[in-house]
Amino acid sequence: MGLRNMTKNYTQNGIASNGMKFKFLILFVAIFGIFSTSVALAISPSSIFVNLAPNNPAPYENTTITLSSYAANLDSVTISWFVNGNSALSGIGKKSFSLTTGAAGVEIKVEARIFLPDGEINRNITIRPGVLVLLWQATDSYVPPFYKGKAMPTSEGEIKIVAMPETKVAGSVVSSKNMIYQWKKDYTNMQGGSGYGKNFFTFSNDYLDTSNNVSVVASTIDQKYSSEANINVGTTTPKMVFYRNDATLGTIWERALDDTHQIQNDEKILAIPYFMSPLDLDRPEFTWSWYINDALVNIGSYPQNLIPLKTVEGTSGISKLRVNIENSDKLFGTASKEINIAF
Repeated sequence: MGLRNMTKNYTQNGIASNGMKFKFLILFVAIFGIFSTSVALAISPSSIFVNLAPNNPAPYENTTITLSSYAANLDSVTISWFVNGNSALSGIGKKSFSLTTGAAGVEIKVEARIFLPDGEINRNITIRPGVLVLLWQATDSYVPPFYKGKAMPTSEGEIKIVAMPETKVAGSVVSSKNMIYQWKKDYTNMQGGSGYGKNFFTFSNDYLDTSNNVSVVASTIDQKYSSEANINVGTTTPKMVFYRNDATLGTIWERALDDTHQIQNDEKILAIPYFMSPLDLDRPEFTWSWYINDALVNIGSYPQNLIPLKTVEGTSGISKLRVNIENSDKLFGTASKEINIAF
């Protein structure tokens, strides 16, 4: 009797234990089902990332749109692309789509339809091409009066970049002063130079730099319209040029002196250091040195960049004339020139 009771109790306990395990299994399946449903629901439009290259395309520029996702395998599903409502491309794994933009301010609406196992997800992209031109100016680089060329930047010189965007909204061009600018120099954000209405950026290059890359993104206040551009600005070594200074006509700017210059009687030679920085040649940090046949000469009360020459009657020959200019505040702020003077 005791044995039968023990067996019965053991059987009942086993049934109870198995019943608890069965209930736990049902509960686990239910929880897993809820978790699986939450994962499926997590695949939303925000889980599909859109990359535009370039980010701010110019008019008539080839542009590529690429989709990516951490929550869905886009290589195994059908993706259809539509441009302004018209079908343009469809197929399995078509994650990228390329097109050419139109004129400035003309919108292109692109729609990507991703057919996932759990349903369809749509991503809409609006492309608004804009024009942005960058102009640079070496603000402290010396060139002589009436020089028709452009002053070139030199080592440790100041450079100004001006952004000229052409952004059209509702057919009207937005003023460059009413836009937001994000400047970068050598791919580093220039927070101090960026902001509303800051359509120009000024910097001084380093003596180790042979060039600098400057880029900017110009956007409307609502961030709907934007354009970008970048420019490389290289540095130039200062160049010294000699001119003849005539007593009657003044400096003969239209003709630089050759490497061998013939003088008659008295003559003055003017030295012009193109692209020296700063552009005020009378600054105290500039030191001028004149040499004749490697001997330092004193020019007296004449301007530092002007030397008077005089032939000695009954003599002839060739002498070396050399001039150096040095900026004591800059490591590479030097220029020199040497020519032969025939008399």
